Amino acid sequence: MSQVTVGASALVHAPPATVYGILADYHDGHPHILPRPPFGELVVESGGTGAGTVFRVQTRQGMKMRTFRMAVTEPEPGRLLKEQDLESDLFSTFRVDPAEGGHCRVTITTQWMRGGVQGWLESLLLPVLAAPVYKKEIANLERLAREWSGG
Repeated sequence: MSQVTVGASALVHAPPATVYGILADYHDGHPHILPRPPFGELVVESGGTGAGTVFRVQTRQGMKMRTFRMAVTEPEPGRLLKEQDLESDLFSTFRVDPAEGGHCRVTITTQWMRGGVQGWLESLLLPVLAAPVYKKEIANLERLAREWSGG
């Protein structure tokens, strides 16, 4: 089995509390930062803010759309948000670390296990292919955080 890890990190010129608030808001914040494509609709099934939220999100994989059903936890409230797929070992984390000048560094990481040749290929190719998507998501997050914080 190969562990596949994809992600990106960038400085966000917005207050950490605003940034984390957007990430934890699955009704109005988080859906607006998802790059389209590859992401499709995000539908909240229960909750909607932080831990306890359950949602479905579509993502394009190759030529087809796949739906993930995710449960949200907050291992470090205000700093670390985790989305766990309810049907596999796939999970994503969103870390917000304070930075100088009232800004923050945001790191998005997704991990899963995959066996065989497919796992080996995914571990080589997907980090390169997914990085631009995650960087776009962080850029969208910064844009929205600046709007929400009046800056």
